[in-house]
Amino acid sequence: MENCPTSSSEAAARAPTKRVLVVDDDPGIRSVLVAFLEMEGYRVASARDGREALLLAKLDRPDLILLDLMMPSMSGWGFIAEQTKDPALADVPVVIASSFTCRMNVAAQLQKPFGLETLLDTIRRVAA
Repeated sequence: MENCPTSSSEAAARAPTKRVLVVDDDPGIRSVLVAFLEMEGYRVASARDGREALLLAKLDRPDLILLDLMMPSMSGWGFIAEQTKDPALADVPVVIASSFTCRMNVAAQLQKPFGLETLLDTIRRVAA
């Protein structure tokens, strides 16, 4: 007979940890999102813009990318354009987290400001 987990935290500890890449030019928003997702058990990396995000994603492929659109150097739109050209990254789901909304072919969109529980529900659904 196989041993069953005795609690949800034990089951979560045995589950593979999902890696999330948070991309936002606002250091305050970035640090809150990173801290919250780490508390929820995710491995988190963060980037200031799309250019830095592409480099990080190529070094350690994330399971999900949480992406702001309005950023200097390389915007979220620029990031998506480059991501979709790269066969190693093209299928990584993207969740847009921005005050700007538009029609894009992404896994989900969250309009800022959004609640942390809404964020967590979206990430759980998309990264499942």
